[in-house]
Amino acid sequence: MSLTSIHAIEDRLQTFVMTPGVMEPGAREAAVAAVLRASGNDTEVLFIQRSKKPGDPWSGHMAFPGGHRDNIDASLRHTAVRETLEEVGLDLTTHGRYIGQLETVRANPRGRTIDMMVSPFVFELEVSDPQLTMNHEVADIHWGRLGDMLHGRNYAPDAWQGAPGTQAFPGHHVGGQVVWGLTFRMLENLFSLLSPGFEKRG
Repeated sequence: MSLTSIHAIEDRLQTFVMTPGVMEPGAREAAVAAVLRASGNDTEVLFIQRSKKPGDPWSGHMAFPGGHRDNIDASLRHTAVRETLEEVGLDLTTHGRYIGQLETVRANPRGRTIDMMVSPFVFELEVSDPQLTMNHEVADIHWGRLGDMLHGRNYAPDAWQGAPGTQAFPGHHVGGQVVWGLTFRMLENLFSLLSPGFEKRG
């Protein structure tokens, strides 16, 4: 069985014991959905490319669907489901199957004093080719193969580069874009679960 098959991912998530994140006073909560679909012996994951917006620290970035927790959300998992429906028109309550949660990641966008804990929830897509409808927050949608990312086939230590003279960051090239930063860290946490001895990059 492939390390990145849906069955392997679910098996690892079922036995994973998550370390609770430490919430500092005033910190915000957010959640994202890692939406998976089988692709032969491998698995693809859904990325959105965020629309460019002045003042947004994640403007134009590749990410998983998701956002801030609202008062109406019964849980952070509900946040991930609601945001996925809003951003790409995908209803995970009818077209997805929840299979587990990854480690919470603290967001630390460059040059910002934002304290936010982001919880990733993993779902298997139960329809092969869903009709996706992007809202104003999403510029594009891409599917990336987990096997390629795990084994470094589209990885580069300096995949993301800002202005000349600024620090470069590791990431994966997917659909002509770069998956880096917060989403890259979430993927590295997943790969650490799937592959014994995996050494995180970056």
